[in-house]
Amino acid sequence: MASRGRVRIWHNEEGWGVIDSESTPGGCWAHFSAVRVTGYRALTRDQQVLLEFEAADQDGYSFRAVQVWPADEPAE
Repeated sequence: MASRGRVRIWHNEEGWGVIDSESTPGGCWAHFSAVRVTGYRALTRDQQVLLEFEAADQDGYSFRAVQVWPADEPAE
């Protein structure tokens, strides 16, 4: 099941960011490889997304995104 979230920050040059959602207290770390869009895999600050995640210890975050896609588009 996917959770709705909002991109807190995204580092295009480094290919990662943090997504906030009620299901991931403290934020969910996301890597560009988990972004399901066509073309360049990136997100933008404050973008509404859907995400699937797992429990992890990733750079100080307790959750890591497995798949992320814009809330208004189907997953690629």
